[in-house]
Amino acid sequence: MTWAATRRVVGPPFIAVALAMLVASLILVISGADAWAAFQNVLEYGTRLETLVEASNRAIPLYLSGIAFGIAMRMNLFQIGVEGQYILAAFFAAWVGAGVGTLFPPLHVAIILVTAMAAGAFWAGLAGFMKVTRNVHEVISTIMLNAIAVSGVVAYLLSRWKIESATLDTRLGDIAPSGWFPSLNPILELATREIKRVELSGFILIAALVGLVYYLFINRTRVGYDMRATGANPWAAEAGGVPPKRTIILAMLLSGAVAGLVGMADLLSDQYFYSLRFPRGLGFTGIAVALLGRNHALGVAFAAFAFGWLERASGILEVRGDAPREIVTIMTGVIILFAVIAYALAQRRARAEAAAAAAAQVTTGEGHGRGVP
Repeated sequence: MTWAATRRVVGPPFIAVALAMLVASLILVISGADAWAAFQNVLEYGTRLETLVEASNRAIPLYLSGIAFGIAMRMNLFQIGVEGQYILAAFFAAWVGAGVGTLFPPLHVAIILVTAMAAGAFWAGLAGFMKVTRNVHEVISTIMLNAIAVSGVVAYLLSRWKIESATLDTRLGDIAPSGWFPSLNPILELATREIKRVELSGFILIAALVGLVYYLFINRTRVGYDMRATGANPWAAEAGGVPPKRTIILAMLLSGAVAGLVGMADLLSDQYFYSLRFPRGLGFTGIAVALLGRNHALGVAFAAFAFGWLERASGILEVRGDAPREIVTIMTGVIILFAVIAYALAQRRARAEAAAAAAAQVTTGEGHGRGVP
């Protein structure tokens, strides 16, 4: 990637975060808080190794959620069903993972991940099928499928498949240790110091692999080009021989497969079972992450870590009484707002640069046509 392309990807999110910090400072001053002291405490706490590890762990599912949304957005499909897809996938992956007992660890983990990806792809594929056969808009179908997945399928089956627990939590059985994902603390501690109380999930490697495959698939394969072409101009792409219906189905299946992995970091590195306390809201937050990262693998990574860092580092505000923790919610909303604005401005600039380049080529061509050297 060239420096200009990198600047277009990373620049708008960075500007959005900087402007959000400025707005948050003004809000803190208006509310009577010491903005400088608050940000100093957040920065001090947020740069601790343990906080950075916690932020990285939270960024993993947000990154996968953003990539899942970004795959569909490459086709101009507003796929907001990641929430239901990852919850459904985590439920079935936990049930299968606990049901198979103890296996050879790589095989056990592979079975769990394949189950999660298959469940997510199937649920997203339903929305794609309804779009190509009945022209049901993906926003409507995915909202409907979110409700059916969470309040219908998972709620019903959890009540039937739950196990007896010493707590009041309704839950499935435990996944055997052979299905757990290893911690990266031993490797990280070789270059730093002993990490206390938290562990860096090894699932960050899976997330990085997904991001790399996403980048190469979208930018280096024919199918990825077809998806981008269809998203940019479906009529021109169809005229060029790209089957739109098949491409829509493929995009939704791939998006759903990645969505199925969103809950795996929590399932295989933290909880090891599915219950009513399983993390929710990661699918909707992923939309904001994708928008901030402009659906680019590198931009989404930056955005996911920024959201994860703000969530973890903001805890010090309430502990020290600098400001209410809700200031981070305001900052998140402002980040999304400025990200949309920055994205629009970047698009306008890119179109202007493309128009100027095209005009220069036309002028050069006319000059050569008249015999001008």
